[in-house]
Amino acid sequence: MTEQTARAEQTVQAGQPVQPLAEPAAVPPVVRKDRRVLRGVLRWTAAVAVFAAVGSATAYGVTRMDRTDVPGLATRTDGRWTYPELTMPALPSGRPGPFAGTNPAGTHYADLRELVLPAPEGAEADKSLRGKDGWLATDAFLKEYGGTSEREELRQLFVDYGLRHIAARGWTTSDGTHTRVYLLHFDTAAVVDELRNSHLASYSEPAYAVRGTDVSFPDEEFPTKALSDDLDYSVYIEPEPYGAEQVRQAYLGAGDVLAVVLQTRKGGAAAVPFQQTVALQGRLLG
Repeated sequence: MTEQTARAEQTVQAGQPVQPLAEPAAVPPVVRKDRRVLRGVLRWTAAVAVFAAVGSATAYGVTRMDRTDVPGLATRTDGRWTYPELTMPALPSGRPGPFAGTNPAGTHYADLRELVLPAPEGAEADKSLRGKDGWLATDAFLKEYGGTSEREELRQLFVDYGLRHIAARGWTTSDGTHTRVYLLHFDTAAVVDELRNSHLASYSEPAYAVRGTDVSFPDEEFPTKALSDDLDYSVYIEPEPYGAEQVRQAYLGAGDVLAVVLQTRKGGAAAVPFQQTVALQGRLLG
């Protein structure tokens, strides 16, 4: 990525689409106005080695543009999915974003149901995650975990920590990869931090085993520099030998929201679609 490209990168504004960035012509140097934007560009630059054919795409992948329109993306060899154009929902008048200095509680004032990542093009929607009026019952989320005792422990944790509601979406792509995205809404960022760090996601392994797994390890190859510094994250992968499916999972603390991303696939869940999905979901929460 050239210096000019980095300076031309734009943050997502409320109500505005997340657009892929074309390679600009040479322009005179300008004064750096937003250090956070520059940090975001540098983080993604560090992750280029993982997304092998990124070329000059934006930090979170190409959405509606044809890959042949972007230098370096003439083929699908990197395995990324094509997501629809992403749009940040408008905030209520006078309300700050979740990471604004005037919002110490990390409150997401936008409708949480509009912050769930949409399914990529060609995927089949998981109707079981639609919920009622877009809100998923806690029991439906708990089905992701194996033992009855673990589910009951998690249910009590959510009661103790004041879980308000869950927004979710799931889909299956043509290669058999099954993705589930859950956004769990709590009262404050402090609550999410304590729940994630103390009860759900340790450094060595997740505290509660996802259904179909015996053990999961931290995913050391995940390009964490592609994620915002505002997010707290724990990413895990099920090592070989795994059972019928391999499981990849991520826990993202984003203000007053805990995002849980799960991907499973028979024969092995590919790294790049999972990385792309987690990064895009993190982007929508920021």
